[in-house]
Order: sequence, then C-alpha cells, then structure tokens
Amino acid sequence: MVLRRGEPGYPERLLDCVSPPARLWARGDLSLLDRPCAAIVGTRRATAHGERAARELGRVLALAGATIVSGLARGIDAAAHRGALDVDGATCAVLGTGIDVAYPKAHAPLQQAIGERGLLLSELEPANPAHGGSFPRRNRIIAALSTVTIVVEAGVKSGALITAAFALEQGRTLAVVPGPIDVPQTLGSNELLRDGAAVVTSMADAIALLGLTTPARVADLPPAGAERRLWDALEQGAADLDTLCTRAALPAHEGMAAAGELEVRGLIECSLTGELRRI
Repeated sequence: MVLRRGEPGYPERLLDCVSPPARLWARGDLSLLDRPCAAIVGTRRATAHGERAARELGRVLALAGATIVSGLARGIDAAAHRGALDVDGATCAVLGTGIDVAYPKAHAPLQQAIGERGLLLSELEPANPAHGGSFPRRNRIIAALSTVTIVVEAGVKSGALITAAFALEQGRTLAVVPGPIDVPQTLGSNELLRDGAAVVTSMADAIALLGLTTPARVADLPPAGAERRLWDALEQGAADLDTLCTRAALPAHEGMAAAGELEVRGLIECSLTGELRRI
C-alpha cells in the first residue's frame, strides 16, 4: 500500500520528521505504529555482546508492548528485529531500498517474516536498489517514528550516530547502552553518553524510558551474560555441560554457575544421563 502525506493512514509521528516523506510504501500491520515505538540501532560490525544486548532489548521491550523499529541492517538492527519476533512481538523495519528488495540478500527471510508478522516501510519506490545515500536518509524516519532511540553499539563513523542526531533534532529521547572504552564498536556510542544521552544499564531502564511496565513474561527470560549464552546454546538441543560450554564459548566454571542458576529458576533440567535441556 502507498501512504501519502496529508491522507488517512500516514503516520502522524512522521510530521515531526526532518523533510517528511511525501509517500511511503508499506507492507504489514500499520496499527503497530499506534503503540509506543522504540528504535534499537547500532553498528553493522557488532560484537557478540552487542548483538545479544540488542536481541534481549528487542525481546523485553516487545513483551512490554512496544514496537521495535530498526533498519534491517546487519548486526544490531537484525538482532533487535529478531528479538521482537522471538516473542511474537511487534517490529517495524524501515528500509533503505524498495520494499520488495532484500538488502543484504541474506536478510530476505527476516524481511519476509517482518512483512508477514510486523511492518515494512520505505520511502523508495518498489524495485529501487540499495545506494549509499538512501540509508542515512531513512534514519530520520526510524528516529521520527520512535519515542525513544536506543543506540546499542556505534563506532565513531557509524550510521547509528546519524539516527541519534535525528532523534535529538526531532525532539525524541536518546539513550545508549554503555560499552568498554577500548572497543572500536562502542567509542561513538560512549561519546553520546558523554554528551548527555540517557544511559541504559538494564532492561528496567529501557522499559522506564518508554513509560511501560515490566510484563510477567520478562521475569521468565534468562538474563544477559553467561546464563543467556548457555540458554541460547540449548536452542540446538539438549546436551551435556561440556558440549554446551563449547557451543556458548564459556569457560567450564562460568558454564557450571550459569547452569545452576538456570536450574534453580526452573528454566532447565538435568536428566539422569547428565544432559541439560530447556523446560
């Protein structure tokens, strides 16, 4: 469908946008934009920690009732979208291509899933291929649609810093997940914190920024860190602790502690043969 500025269906939040798009092509559920929206953005060259944090933010905020908005790029964007889909939550991808063009091509299945279960938007006509200038421009739309923009990881030249600048220019809240001071992927995002962005040190921080309440199901999700890595390793099936530590790239002592915590919380169980499995 095509949405035209000034006509019914055009997202009202985009009227705050720098140069509001005259037209938008949409596929999916437009009502998702009526919810509180959170942009989760960051570098394409994300660290494993950054991708885990983005996916967890996507999961938790979607469970809390927010629509997760991002740009379907590699790294942080894709992780955030996948987090929302993990819990059958709402997510919107704003594309830098025509709505029927997958970029990168490896994200075609993810783009299809979002079109079927969420919302795809683009200001470019169908069949429009990727080109450099279209991606910075679509970032203004991501920021305008969202009450809060959360930067998970961004280097000093990351396009996520453009989204952050648009968020501030358009009167939106900007927040950042802090990172190490000696990792290239977090140097730019840490500078945003230095300059006054809100800090997100927990899922509760992110939920509070949106004015939402923690849903009951969030308490059932394993936290980040070693427990999350062990939990994710169990997606491949039940296994003994040594195998799971190898899958999760965890030292044995960390894996043992994480398994114990997950078992105490009733999230996994150990069979008589020593295999761990999700409950």
